[in-house]
Amino acid sequence: MKDYIEERVIELALYILETEATVRATAKKFRVSKSTVHKDVTERLLEINPTMASEVKSVLDNNKAERHIRGGLATKEKYKSLHGQS
Repeated sequence: MKDYIEERVIELALYILETEATVRATAKKFRVSKSTVHKDVTERLLEINPTMASEVKSVLDNNKAERHIRGGLATKEKYKSLHGQS
């Protein structure tokens, strides 16, 4: 694997671990696609650092379990602002 790809994989993984960021937020921060982030932290990271891959998987699983809650809150805020309620 190319050095710059390995560096990116580690950088993405560290960011997710430090901030508990979602794949989408990580992709936006590093200006890469969600597919790239997902492949880097699930497949490539497993080859580079299996322990870190396990930790990242735990964060991503937690984010996935909570996403319906975040979506509901986002919808609530959207309609609150549309109707001028506080």
